[in-house]
Amino acid sequence: MDLHLHSPASSDFQEPEATFLDVLRRADGRGLAAIAFADHNTVAGYRRMQEDIAFLEQLGRSGRLTDEERRRLEEYRTLLKKVLILPAFEFTATLGFHVIGIFPPSKSIREIEHILLDLNVPVDQLDLGSSTVGATADVLTAYRRIHEGGGLAIAAHANSSNGVALRGFDFGGQTKIAYTQDPHLAALEVTDLEQRGRHSTAAFFSGTKPEYPRRMHCVQGSDAHRLRADPNNRKNLGVGDRATDVSLPELSFEALQELFESDDFARTRPHRAAREEAFDFIQQARSEGPSINQDFHDSLTVRGGKLYEIIADVCAFANANGGMLYIGVSPSPKEPPLGIQTPAQAVEQLEKEISAKISPELHCTVDVQETGGKKVLRIIVPRGDDPPYAVDDNKIYIRDESETGVAVRDEIVDLVLRGQRRAQTEAEPAVAAAPPAEVPEPPAGVEQPAPSLAAPRTGVEVVSFEDRDGTRYYTMRDLRNGNVVKNVTQASARRLWHYAITEFSALPPLEKLTWVGDLALLKKRTHRGVSRYDLLQRTPQGVRAFFGVTQDGIHGEWKLVVGPEEE
Repeated sequence: MDLHLHSPASSDFQEPEATFLDVLRRADGRGLAAIAFADHNTVAGYRRMQEDIAFLEQLGRSGRLTDEERRRLEEYRTLLKKVLILPAFEFTATLGFHVIGIFPPSKSIREIEHILLDLNVPVDQLDLGSSTVGATADVLTAYRRIHEGGGLAIAAHANSSNGVALRGFDFGGQTKIAYTQDPHLAALEVTDLEQRGRHSTAAFFSGTKPEYPRRMHCVQGSDAHRLRADPNNRKNLGVGDRATDVSLPELSFEALQELFESDDFARTRPHRAAREEAFDFIQQARSEGPSINQDFHDSLTVRGGKLYEIIADVCAFANANGGMLYIGVSPSPKEPPLGIQTPAQAVEQLEKEISAKISPELHCTVDVQETGGKKVLRIIVPRGDDPPYAVDDNKIYIRDESETGVAVRDEIVDLVLRGQRRAQTEAEPAVAAAPPAEVPEPPAGVEQPAPSLAAPRTGVEVVSFEDRDGTRYYTMRDLRNGNVVKNVTQASARRLWHYAITEFSALPPLEKLTWVGDLALLKKRTHRGVSRYDLLQRTPQGVRAFFGVTQDGIHGEWKLVVGPEEE
């Protein structure tokens, strides 16, 4: 599919002699099954094509078709059976950001134009197809209005010019969070979907970054303003030159909408004209390793507790931001997958276990996939709407970076409050989304640091400690979400907390460390290609200690301390 095509109705279309039928011919010639006419601030292209077809149909009914008109009508009919054409527009929001609105063919042109009028596109410019239409509505209003109007809101070329991701800018953090995490936004259109590694846009919005917990569907489109690519400028693409492969049960707008509303991120991939081998998304996931929203288990045997570990992970993901579990493979991409011997039975077993052991009710998707010639299972876990979720009614698990652990009292309280806030929000009238806070405020009673460089955004901080009756009790801060947990002992601490307390208890003399201003690197550990850092920061109130910080948590001056990121 190529959901970002311009037609002769866009004022900057580069081949004014081309017709709408030419665009359809080119789309069919490139093997496209679905396209969208996303002209600038107008649906005039889609409307004029429909009017042309209706005119030819009328001539046919009255027996007045010429041979050329009959040929044109027959070609329209043939192409419309092969290519799904969706009405759309590319809206220019305030500050010049571009938002694509895509609608079902059943949506009337008048209704879509009414949405554009609501977004302050002047009525006298509604047919001009210009990218500049004066003061319009903001990005969040555009997302909401498109979604409420039954359409799909897609951020156009989000990582490029006029894109809402603000890639390459050191400002606009709150704006970028709001513009890329809004619940009315269906997907991000990116220009680097082919790129692998941590620096791709899809990796940035994979749900692992603390400020961007919602994983986003990413697609690519050509943004074609001509039929064929410009031979003098390879970036000036033609129809279908940057398309997306998508797996759908049927070719329809409704199937596409269902995909974007789902937590299944394995059904889209960048299209390649000559694909040498099938894209193995599970192997790709293994190369990324365990994280806050994905993990791997080599089996689901009851003996040895493997099945229980899987159920605990499901519970933890539901209490966090959802995630993906792969059963039948180890985390290491170098090890061959073991597979599941009886996958159909295993799916039934997992569905029963999740239903019986996790409360409240949680709807997960369990299906069979293939990697390396082996059948494996995938569990898609949604973010739970009614936390806290528990195993066997009383064991509450949470996700701590790449590990699952039992929640302690303060974390359980936070989950309960989150569930209450969600229920309250759903009961209140809908309002425009507000940018979330980048760093949550610590709760009352916990010492707050003076304004300085913000702490890293992943890992844990040992905030303070006190001795009571011969036992040392620590206060820990989760740097990903700002939650503070008191009364943690070394004996009761989870793995990362236990490590942090152990390292904190053995801090070397500060004068022996190498400082970069008020920052210092204590230790760097690398496991399965993922680096974690232990860091110190001097403040007027004393030294702050951070442990297990991943690259996702490094920002600002911390980059000078840890050095360049390794691919």
